[in-house]
Amino acid sequence: MPQRPEDLVELLPAADQLLAREAAVGSPEERRGLVLVHDLAGEFDAAHAGALTGAHLLDTLPAQLVARFDADALVDYRGHRPRMVFSGDRYESISSPEITLHVLEDDAGTPFLLLHGAEPDHAWERFVAAVLQLVERLGVTTVIALHAIGMPVPHTRPVTVTAHATRRQLIESYPVYWGEMRIPGSVGALLELRLGEAGVDALGVAAHVPHYLAQATYPAASLTLLEHLERLTGLHVPTETLREAAEAHRTEVDEQIARSSENTAVVARLEEQFDSFTASRDDTGLLGFGGQMPSGEELGAQIEQFLAEQDGDRPTD
Repeated sequence: MPQRPEDLVELLPAADQLLAREAAVGSPEERRGLVLVHDLAGEFDAAHAGALTGAHLLDTLPAQLVARFDADALVDYRGHRPRMVFSGDRYESISSPEITLHVLEDDAGTPFLLLHGAEPDHAWERFVAAVLQLVERLGVTTVIALHAIGMPVPHTRPVTVTAHATRRQLIESYPVYWGEMRIPGSVGALLELRLGEAGVDALGVAAHVPHYLAQATYPAASLTLLEHLERLTGLHVPTETLREAAEAHRTEVDEQIARSSENTAVVARLEEQFDSFTASRDDTGLLGFGGQMPSGEELGAQIEQFLAEQDGDRPTD
């Protein structure tokens, strides 16, 4: 028998105060107005930028665990095999996937929620319905997604973003880069769609990660996501450690690129393309103005070579 949406989530004692406050609300105007941030991007999180942002928030701000989702029912272990520790002649531990909801306080003492962890593989509609129930019960009025997409952009330029929302007014200051297109779905996208249908404000920011860094880590993208989170919500979140990490990473990548004239040439071509775009915002395509992009074969060959050089430096899961 299929689980009910509420059966997928376990509420913990830290939720009691939030639930009690919202249960006492007599009108919509009295709602808490909590912001819910989530990073459930899965395959749509180049360089794990959204996940790194969520982990950074949990590491640097006061946090309490509010709810835990049934990851065992939602995650395909064969598609995302958890790491286990094998020592000598025995298995000692397993790092099981988690999907958790925390309440955090920003640097100004403002509470907000963070939905963090693995993107569900199964039961998307029931999972989304469970989140919508929590949104209603906990007094959430705004939901914002943080994720990243690989793009042919250079690491030597500021990180750009694509913004999306259930209402244009929520992201009015952001440019529209794309026309209509069909893309693979994600649970975050489905959540935003269903929230919009329910009349709840939902929006998201996708950082543009250079293709050649999409399989590594790219703290500059996570830093950019935090900056846009502050801009869109008014939350005050710490950024210093990510800023330092981004600067150190930039130096490292510069050194690695400089070892290859081919890689240097590709980055220079991407810089030219990026600068042409920023010089003329009238163009509707993010990367289609001001000259030809490197061909797919040219870019792919150079980037493949670059990634091969990176294998020894990539972080382990």
